[in-house]
Amino acid sequence: METIYQTWAEAVALFERRGFPKASYDNLDEDEYILHPGPAALPGSLWLDDHQYRHQNPWIKAGGRPEYEGIDGAVSGYVIDGDLHVDGNILNLDHGSPSLIVLGDLKAANLVLTGTSHLLVQGNIDVETFLGNSTDQHVDVLGDLRATLAIMWDEFLPEIGGRLRGRALVPDYLDLDGCGLAVEDPAARVGLSDLLVPEVLIADGDDPGEDLYLADAGLRYEHLIDRLVRGLPVVRGGRTVTPLEELPPKR
Repeated sequence: METIYQTWAEAVALFERRGFPKASYDNLDEDEYILHPGPAALPGSLWLDDHQYRHQNPWIKAGGRPEYEGIDGAVSGYVIDGDLHVDGNILNLDHGSPSLIVLGDLKAANLVLTGTSHLLVQGNIDVETFLGNSTDQHVDVLGDLRATLAIMWDEFLPEIGGRLRGRALVPDYLDLDGCGLAVEDPAARVGLSDLLVPEVLIADGDDPGEDLYLADAGLRYEHLIDRLVRGLPVVRGGRTVTPLEELPPKR
C-alpha cells in the first residue's frame, strides 16, 4: 500500500481540495499524518490503538520523512484520499490512539470506538455493528451511518450529516430526535433477541455476573467485545472475519 507522510499544512490543503468542511477537522491534532493517496482495500482487521499495536496497521512503512526511519507509526493519524474498505473489523479500545480520516465512504464488518481515536468520514459508514462509548472521541460522518446495530453509550453521540439507518441502542435519557439525529430502522419490528447472536444477550432470569456495563440494555458487553476481537459476528447472519491478536492492556 502506497503511503507518504504529510505535514499538517499539506493535510489541510488536501482537505480543502476535496471540499472537506473545516468544521469537521478542526478538532484534529495539528501534526503529521500518513496519507494513502487513493481508495484503499484492506483484507484483514485494523487496530486503531496506540504505539505497540501499530505494527499491525498497513500504513507503517510510509516514506518521505527520514527522521522517522525505524519508528512505527509516529504520527497523529491516517488519511485515506478516497473510499476505505476493511474486510474485517476496525477497533479502537485504548487512549492516545491515532485518528482515521476517510475522504470517501468507509465500509467494514464492525466498528468499535471506545478509546480516543477521532474518526472523520466524508461519505457514509457501512457496518454490521457500530459501538461508541467514549466522550473523548470525535466522530463526524457527513453521510449516513448504516449499521444493523448502533450502540451509543455514556453520552457518546456521533455527528451524522445524514441518517442513522439501523437499530439504535442508547440510554433511556438520550433523545436522538431531540439531538437532531434522524433514525430509520428497517428491522423495527424485529426484537433484539432475533437481531443478535445469543452469546451477547442476557436472557430473562440470567445473572450477568460482573459483566454489568450494558446489562440494562440486555447485553453482555465483555462478551460482545471479545467476539469482535476474535472476528466473530454479533448480529445474526453476520460475517466471521480475521481475528485480532490480543487486547491492549487496560490503563
